Amino acid sequence: MARLHLFDLDGTLLHGSTAPVEISRQLGREAETVALDQAISEGRIGPPEYAIQVHALWTELTEAHVTAAFEGAPWLSGIEDVWAEIRGNGDYCAVVSLSPSFFVERLTAWGAHAAYGSRFPAVPFTEPVDPAGILSSAAKVQIADRLCEEFGVGRADCVAYGDSSSDRDLFGAVPVSVAVNADRHLAGLATHSYVGRDLWDAYELVRRAR
Repeated sequence: MARLHLFDLDGTLLHGSTAPVEISRQLGREAETVALDQAISEGRIGPPEYAIQVHALWTELTEAHVTAAFEGAPWLSGIEDVWAEIRGNGDYCAVVSLSPSFFVERLTAWGAHAAYGSRFPAVPFTEPVDPAGILSSAAKVQIADRLCEEFGVGRADCVAYGDSSSDRDLFGAVPVSVAVNADRHLAGLATHSYVGRDLWDAYELVRRAR
């Protein structure tokens, strides 16, 4: 049976950072976004409030800024190699993130079968954020179920990789999980734990156990 590998983005594929922070750095609004990341991590705001506030920081955002943020982000090494291996085994890999879809979807060019993020207006922005399009921890499980149906696998065939509270629901829904540079929210929930900057090493924990 094929496996579906589900990857978080912020703090997982990105080391010590998030897509919104990297985008905001291009606009000189990094400090404000780091504060928002802290607020959502502590539960003081939820994903819709976060999205509305970060969208307000990006009034001058252009596609050039997004490209620069993506290309300059602190990615883990080995991402494309891991996804090529997964594809070569006849398995599937997808990214599911609360970050903006216009950033997340770029990862299909690196080999992800699918990439889902929160729906933001097209860049440059001419419309407000629709809170209904902003993903949550629970939404990650719903997307995983849709991907399972699309690829012909079940939850029992899934592996989740994540780092924070937004991954708790998904870690609880699948049998195998890898905490990657994780915070206290995933303590005791993951099947495996990895600290470092090479995705291949994290993947090896699952690859060896197959």
